[in-house]
Amino acid sequence: MNTNKVEDIILESYNKYKRKPLKILLAIYRGNYHKFLLSAFFYLIKHSPVWLMPIVIANIVNAVMYDEKNPWNIIGLNVGVLVFLVVLNVPMNYLHIRFSSGAIRTVEAGLRSSLIRKLQQLSMNFHKDFQSGRIQSKVIRDVEAVQNLSSQLFIGLLNIAINITVALSITAANNRFIFIFFLLTIPVASIAIVFFRARIKRQNHKFRKKIESTSARVIDMEQMISLTRAHALEDIEVRRMDDLIQNTSKEGYRLDIIQANFGSVSWAVFQLFQLGCLGFTAWLVLDKQIQAGDIVLYQSYFTNIVAQVSALIMLIPTIAKGMESISSIGEVLNDYDVEDNDGKLILEGIEGRYEFKNVKFAYPDTKGDYVIEDLSIKVKPGETVAFVGGSGAGKSTTINLLIGFNFPSAGELTIDGNNIKDINLRTYRKHIAMVPQNTILFSGSILENITYGLPSVTKEQLNEAIEAANLTELINNLPEGLDTRVGEQGNKLSGGQRQRIAIARAIIRDPKVIIFDEATSALDSVSESLILDSMNNLTNGRTTFIVAHRLSTIRQADKICVLNNGICTEYGTYDELMALKGEFYKMKKLQS
Repeated sequence: MNTNKVEDIILESYNKYKRKPLKILLAIYRGNYHKFLLSAFFYLIKHSPVWLMPIVIANIVNAVMYDEKNPWNIIGLNVGVLVFLVVLNVPMNYLHIRFSSGAIRTVEAGLRSSLIRKLQQLSMNFHKDFQSGRIQSKVIRDVEAVQNLSSQLFIGLLNIAINITVALSITAANNRFIFIFFLLTIPVASIAIVFFRARIKRQNHKFRKKIESTSARVIDMEQMISLTRAHALEDIEVRRMDDLIQNTSKEGYRLDIIQANFGSVSWAVFQLFQLGCLGFTAWLVLDKQIQAGDIVLYQSYFTNIVAQVSALIMLIPTIAKGMESISSIGEVLNDYDVEDNDGKLILEGIEGRYEFKNVKFAYPDTKGDYVIEDLSIKVKPGETVAFVGGSGAGKSTTINLLIGFNFPSAGELTIDGNNIKDINLRTYRKHIAMVPQNTILFSGSILENITYGLPSVTKEQLNEAIEAANLTELINNLPEGLDTRVGEQGNKLSGGQRQRIAIARAIIRDPKVIIFDEATSALDSVSESLILDSMNNLTNGRTTFIVAHRLSTIRQADKICVLNNGICTEYGTYDELMALKGEFYKMKKLQS
């Protein structure tokens, strides 16, 4: 089945059934049911020796004991049939697994792809609020739990049902009294399931939440390792993680105890029933109602039924865990905080003309406290505008509005005269590039990081970007040149080197608009000088927005916007603001 179609079915199923995990599970396998039917058919054939073995043994025992004429004919026929079916088991087992596993693995991949696709669509606010460790747990652990659930339900449960049906059918055809005795196992199983199911479900939910929290905390710990080591906080961090791990372990221990009690009680009850079956069939032989060989027949089938019912009961913890994971995945797939671009204006190109018209912005959870208030500025194509101000002034929020990560709560932001709310943001962002303060590199080569997301790049384009970003000398001095691995998050390079790679990544896209978010704030003077040269190469002829901490870096900006508590208090050129001797002047003097 086509991968995109599988993803569509999964998303449709989650949207339709919401908090009904069993219905969701059945729905996401739509289009695969025929594979499970074929798998069941081949299972019937491949498993037939197990069902026929008791009959063969009973026939041979009875032939030896009661057939005085020619028992060898019966022995030979029974053994021959069984040998044929045993040989047939190998190809039938292959076909059984091929169809069932094919369906399950397709949906497993579809679930992960659906999660990845939805994560790319969800808003930046969602990603700020949702810990990356929890997301990782859903994509890896929860999908694996759903895959195990699928295997147990569509293969294990189906096989259990077939085994019980065959055993009961053969028993009913031979002796109704024993058939009735066998049926007594079913209510016992039901009682055990009802008693333990709710407790297992509750504990699985608690354990899953603890695992997600632990996963998130491990990622936080890894990201803070340099800070922890620098301040000699290793012992504190270890104790903190130990507390979390111990709490998670306790929840897992409680779950294990509940499941162990569940399994042991079920096993003990069924063993008693099995002994009862042995005594009952022995009494029937003594009463001459059945032959002695039939003890083997009925005891084997009863053992089979007990094993299958026990297996059914033991599935309950896996089912509970899987159902909980279906609900966990739904926390992402059912989230509606998505960036909707359907039907909006598609931009084939942009001029780079911006206007803030009395823009106000407040985050949803701040109860109307505006981070940006009455911002009104115009930016011409090709102009460079810098935003300055203290921490919390609203600089980064303004940048997020420009990128489209957030929309104005009031007022209007237009791009080339079009309201940003009416624009297909994916087509808009193809014409912009951003160089963030904390450079984002992945653990590939320098070349892979520069050309990230580009299907093809000419050698001339690559060389121009490298030269403009002042990377030529660095690359020439590296033994592997462009193929040098940068390490996780670029940790094999200095801050300035990482930043210049980010600038090369921006240059090679030839954007119409470029955004710098405090690109030099954490660099030394030498690195800053190189970055400024690279920035000048990049901003030439492009509309540019700069968030600046070091005011010396924005002297050449066409306009400077001074923000204070979300309000633009001053707006003009560097010389104009210095002449005012207002906020900007004071900020500049403090840095002199």
